[in-house]
Amino acid sequence: MRTFDLTPFYRSTVGFDRLFNLLDQANGDASGYPPYNIERTGENAYRISVAVSGFAPNELSIVAKENTLTIKGEKVANENGKDTSEVLYRGIAARAFERAFQLADFVQVKNASLEHGLLHVDLVREIPEAKKPRTIPIATSAPAAPTVEKAAA
Repeated sequence: MRTFDLTPFYRSTVGFDRLFNLLDQANGDASGYPPYNIERTGENAYRISVAVSGFAPNELSIVAKENTLTIKGEKVANENGKDTSEVLYRGIAARAFERAFQLADFVQVKNASLEHGLLHVDLVREIPEAKKPRTIPIATSAPAAPTVEKAAA
């Protein structure tokens, strides 16, 4: 696979930094492996489904750190020679992978499940009460003690 160094273009252009960053990102993850879906399952609920056929639960890892969700898969080598068969053709990709997702603020991973070759990661956006919008009444008479009403969520 060829890689392109776009550094010389950064020096001679103004305003195209975002374009070159997108090209760098596309060049680094051109394989698109493994494929995935992102679904909205509720008002504040989401699900990421990653196709991980051939991987066992102990060969997958999910790490949520700050606003990044990282899913890794690494096949375990044939232990103790249990499987004596020889693969004549390998059409099912079982290569190691790492897929990272940027999460919005207040999005948390609730659970993960593996079924029918799909890894499902459920996410929920939980906004703290202090960050939710509030309705503040406007007084029309003499100033009184300030009151604050919470908006119906």
